[in-house]
Amino acid sequence: MAVVFPSQPWAEQLQQALTESATYQSAAQSWEGDLLLVIEDAGVPRRGLYLDVWHGVCREATYVADLQGRRAAYTISATLATWHKVLSGELDPMPGMMTRQLRVEGNLVKLIQYMQAAHELIRCATQIEIAE
Repeated sequence: MAVVFPSQPWAEQLQQALTESATYQSAAQSWEGDLLLVIEDAGVPRRGLYLDVWHGVCREATYVADLQGRRAAYTISATLATWHKVLSGELDPMPGMMTRQLRVEGNLVKLIQYMQAAHELIRCATQIEIAE
């Protein structure tokens, strides 16, 4: 079923996809921390998705309409158009980061250790049908 991105139903579908993915669970078995996927568009409050990931389990996936003051171990920010490119498979996150289409905050050295887990998280996200 297609859902709007970003929204709470989309966040819930991502959490379910991560829960059902043995590949994600294996790749993320030592990943600890939380993650904010931030949407930054001019004239709109920063909004996005908060993910609490812990040893291969997504303990929480929440849509946050206003991220004012919200923090996480890792923050990845982009415009809504860029996120749609990532979720459609048109933009690979790694080149997106290198070209600054996706901006990352947090311990990059540690994040690189979990690159396979991050790729699996994105792979699960690309499987969610987005409503137009």
